[in-house]
Amino acid sequence: RQIVERYIVEKGSVCVEGVSLTVASVKPRAFTASLIPHTLASTTLKDKRPGDKVNIEADILAKHIEKLMDRDKETTET
Repeated sequence: RQIVERYIVEKGSVCVEGVSLTVASVKPRAFTASLIPHTLASTTLKDKRPGDKVNIEADILAKHIEKLMDRDKETTET
């Protein structure tokens, strides 16, 4: 299980069950995202209930930024 919590920020993107959503708010170990009726009706998210396990993927841009910052840190430490 990969932890994606550090990549989730308000107004950022997160992918839930393959559906890209905008994050509305973030709390420790939880976040909320609003769904418009069309998105809900057109995806498998309509079948999910609170507490169901879902696949969550962090925004790839956040991962790239972290990687670049790690490289920069390594460069400045040597």
